[in-house]
Amino acid sequence: MWRLNKVRHKAGRPGDSVEELKLKRREHEKSLRQAAETDSLLLLNDDEDQSEVTMDTNSGEQDVVAVLQNFTHSGPERDTHLKALSKALRDPSAQLTFIKQENSMHLLVGLLTGSDATCRLQAVRCLHELSHSPHTSVASACLPASPYLLTYLSGQSTKFTELCLYTLGNLCPDSVVKEKLLAQGIVPALASCLENQRHNLAVVEAVGFTLSQLLQANDAAEKIIPLPSHLLSVLTPDPKFGLGPAIECAWCIHYLTCSMKDHRVLLAQGALLQCSSLLVSLGGAVAEGNKEEGMELLICPLLRCVGNLLSSCPLTDLSAQMGDVRIVVALCALLQAFLHTQPALARESAWVLNNLTAHSRALCSALLTLNLVPGLIQLLPFSQGINTMILRVLANIAHKKKDFCVQLAHRGLLSALCATLKMADQEMVTLSMDVLFMLVVSSPQVAEEFVKQGGLSLLEATQYNSEGEIRQRATHLLEHHLLS
Repeated sequence: MWRLNKVRHKAGRPGDSVEELKLKRREHEKSLRQAAETDSLLLLNDDEDQSEVTMDTNSGEQDVVAVLQNFTHSGPERDTHLKALSKALRDPSAQLTFIKQENSMHLLVGLLTGSDATCRLQAVRCLHELSHSPHTSVASACLPASPYLLTYLSGQSTKFTELCLYTLGNLCPDSVVKEKLLAQGIVPALASCLENQRHNLAVVEAVGFTLSQLLQANDAAEKIIPLPSHLLSVLTPDPKFGLGPAIECAWCIHYLTCSMKDHRVLLAQGALLQCSSLLVSLGGAVAEGNKEEGMELLICPLLRCVGNLLSSCPLTDLSAQMGDVRIVVALCALLQAFLHTQPALARESAWVLNNLTAHSRALCSALLTLNLVPGLIQLLPFSQGINTMILRVLANIAHKKKDFCVQLAHRGLLSALCATLKMADQEMVTLSMDVLFMLVVSSPQVAEEFVKQGGLSLLEATQYNSEGEIRQRATHLLEHHLLS
């Protein structure tokens, strides 16, 4: 059921500010959601016989005018004309031509509200093509149809309901249209549709898509009050249907988490536990070589949900909310699996691992006990922000307990730090100095081992670093902990 189109995008450097990074993430997420929705709609049209439609869509503007003129004649050919119009409206220039024609939208709305079920379906298809338009004026022109699209969400036809939902979802990003839809009651309509159709996964997926479009705003939490419990119930993928509904609902929870200042409701409903449990399952599947197409679209929002909810979770509740230590095993599996193919996902996995180890000594201990640290150390040469995040994870472990420092040294971290201290990346050098300090002061044996590995000459060379803070740290280590 879930067939995903490939999306080309440039992987840029992280933004200089949180807001810039958030904006880039939202743009990337928008492109991924549009790809998923477009592909899902292909399935709705697969069973339609378009053989009688022979019009040349290269002349879309002329086709639209000609088709509209033919609508003055009623009869059995009307369905054929509607199919031709739907096909012609795939052309952006034809979309503009259509809305400029007198009474064109009035005609579509009339067909949408008429008694002929076939014409209603074709009218929705025309509106769906219009909803894809890159021109904002087209979205506004579709507003007269929106109350009827919302009304039809309570209908019995799965195909018709899906088309209405995806059309509304495509219209939502326009700010003017979004405000109108909110005023017309789209949120309670979606909530009711999700409740009534919760066993119809095709409709649930479409509801998730539309809701995710509404939630992509900074003030979403203030204006939109969806039902997280219903969304959470769809998070577990159905093996027969596919990942689609879980993906859409996971993105909804992610957007909701980003826009809410208080996460207590989500935590109370078990959002952190459910998201982390699903990550454990997905991490186990990936570790076994099972990378189902589209899986990264589910893993990405789950990682972000867990990472963001952790900041609001009281330390006393962390173990109950996160389950057992399998979460760190899953995160390490995701790191390794997507390191080369999806480095952005690998970085997200490392970010969540950093947040976890910053809060939990038990999870730091698990990384050592389960012998996961050597695999993390091997990632220190990688760039794209992965190595800095991994070094922060290792710093969290070292900070928790002196014995952890000794164990890190025994697992090869000292030699790895000797390499990272020579890097041109000043952030890596600074972090390496922090970790090295904790290791050296933890045990005389660790300090002695560092000296054996050529640490003195390395720190002496570091005293000539261009950064004054790095020079001072190197001098302090030499004078107070290694040469004294």
